[in-house]
Parts: sequence; structure tokens; C-alpha cells
Amino acid sequence: MAEITGHPTDQAGTLRALNTPAPDQGRVGRTTTRVFAITSGKGGVGKTAVVANTAVLLARMGKRVLILDADLGLANIDVVFGLAPGRNLNHFFAGEQGLESILTDGPEGIKILPAGSGVQSFTRLDSHQKMRLLEGLETMNNDFDFVLIDTEAGISENVTYFNTAAQEILVVTTPDPTAITDAYALMKLLSNQYHEKHFNLIVNFIKNEDEALDVYRKLTMVANRYLDISIDYIGSIPRDKMMVDAIRKQKVLVQLFPESKTASSFEALARTIVQEPQSIEPKGSIQFFWKRLLEIGGR
Repeated sequence: MAEITGHPTDQAGTLRALNTPAPDQGRVGRTTTRVFAITSGKGGVGKTAVVANTAVLLARMGKRVLILDADLGLANIDVVFGLAPGRNLNHFFAGEQGLESILTDGPEGIKILPAGSGVQSFTRLDSHQKMRLLEGLETMNNDFDFVLIDTEAGISENVTYFNTAAQEILVVTTPDPTAITDAYALMKLLSNQYHEKHFNLIVNFIKNEDEALDVYRKLTMVANRYLDISIDYIGSIPRDKMMVDAIRKQKVLVQLFPESKTASSFEALARTIVQEPQSIEPKGSIQFFWKRLLEIGGR
């Protein structure tokens, strides 16, 4: 990325040096923020529903959760939760508001940084805007265990930026052949041009688990042949008309239908995310909360 300067190896060494704890610092009070980008190559695969339901379940597990709506032209995370924030990230990028002032309360104690809709000027952030967002997140007083970035679909510059800025990339796809093809295209771009080597796969709208595993096999077979990446299968979500009902009612499914099979699938996904081994080594690019990734203790 043109806006990121310095060699990845040198940068990683600098981050380690900056965040090496003093000899008298103990491990008590250790806190890190885990940042996940939830992304997709194709629209309409249920990515935002995955973000919203997973966030609610993480909050119920006692985790402090922030959702960053990174679809800066067509925001929808606030719609899923039935919210009507008066300020959003458009106001932040325009220099009118700080991040703290647009932070919105969601259900179950979730915090949300909502995006705006119908404003094309922020659908391609420049290097200054990206750095302002990075610095704004760093200076926020709120502490979070998990940050879930709901990216837009596709392979725009904003999509690649938010994916490379996160610790972990969760790719959402469906058994639809076009969705699988677009998911592979996204991983190929992030691998070849941005040197991302690890991806997590969520298969949505499945009829049964065999269908999800077949999608995983297809993607790994092609990736093993043409790309130098690893793909971890971390869960699937069944096709469920109750999901449509939840969206229409502007509630998340795990709140409306907590006993459903789909809610159980989301619960399994949330547990997997919590149990996912945490890497404290920064990737080659600048990451959100990069100071916190190696930090011992809170502010």
C-alpha cells in the first residue's frame, strides 16, 4: 500500500521495541484488543448479519465489543440493530466530530462506530483519513476485547485497507458458485498484492454441514494449487427464514429466536472466535490498535 512506509520487518521490530514491558511490569491487568475484519467478495452473503449476531453473543460472554461499520458508502449495521445515530463516520472524516462523539450504544452493551449512507466521497479513503482513523481509535478511552470490522463487499481500496489493518480476516461466503469465486478472488488479491497469508472461512446459507465442507474443500484445493495461503474453516450458518424475519424487525436472530438451530450455529462461531489462538505479532502493515497488540497492562 502506497500510504504505508517502511519495511515490514523493520516495522515489526520497532513495534516490539516500543511495546516491550519494563522489567518491573507484571502480567496482572494484561489486556489486548483483538481486531477481526469480516469481509466478502460478493454482496448478499449475510456478512452484516454474521457481524451483528456474533457481536451480541460475544457481549453475552462478557466481552467488550466494538463494531466498526466500514461500508462507508452504504451503511447498514445501524439498520440491523434498529438504530438511528445522529452522527457517523462521515462526520469524523469530514473533521466535524471525533470518534468518541459518534460512538453509539448498541444492544447488550455493544458499542458501534456507524457509517453514513449515500456519500461517495468517503468510499475511497486517502492516506490522511486512514491515519486519522488509526490515531482516533488509539486515543479512544474505551477499552475493547474485540473489534469487529464490517467491511463492504468486493475488492475496493477501502476493503483491502480494513482487511490488512485487522489481525484476523474472516471471509464470509455461501455455496453459490459466484460467491465462492468472488471469495477466492478477494483472498487472491489480498495474498498477491498485500501479502496476507491466513484467512478464516465462514460459510453462510447452507442446507447442511456437508455443503459447507464442500465449499471449504473447493477453496482450499484451488488455493493450495495457486496461492501461498492457509484457510481455516471456523463455522457455518444454515439458511433460515427466521433470519429474514429478524432483519425485517431490525433485531438480531439470536435475540428473537435464541433456541433456533441458527442461533446455536452463531453460538458455536462466537466460541470459536474467542478460542482462536491470538497472535501478538503484527503483520507487515499498520494495524488498528497496534500499540495495544503488544501492550502489557491497560492505559
